[in-house]
Amino acid sequence: MAAKLSSGGGGRNQEEAMADINVTPFVDVMLVLLIIFMVAAPLASVTVKVTLPPAVAPPGVTPQKPVYISLQPNGSVFIQDFRTDLSTIGDDLRRQLGSTRNPTKERIFIRADRDVLYGDFMGVMNALQDNQFYSVALVGEDNN
Repeated sequence: MAAKLSSGGGGRNQEEAMADINVTPFVDVMLVLLIIFMVAAPLASVTVKVTLPPAVAPPGVTPQKPVYISLQPNGSVFIQDFRTDLSTIGDDLRRQLGSTRNPTKERIFIRADRDVLYGDFMGVMNALQDNQFYSVALVGEDNN
């Protein structure tokens, strides 16, 4: 903060604060930004003019949402977030897939806890095959 000393007032020095705003740092910052934008602006423009042909490729098909079956150590089986049973797993899967997807060509992803019994896992695999779901993928954790 700047102070102003005056010589008047009966021999005593009186200090009073200056009310002026120091704009020098503001002007310095604005000049630096102006220089940066002046240098960067020509780099952002394209100097070679090209008339591009229209794209006629059909839009790509978005992949359908995968269906996950999850097995818990206590024997619970889930399709996505909904609990199911081995006796109704085929019907529940068809309901989850909807009428637009072919169940015989659909890949089903199985996620099982590491403590799931092998017999429970094979029960799910057999129930899927009994209901014509032959494309199965096993999901594991990536250690990267």
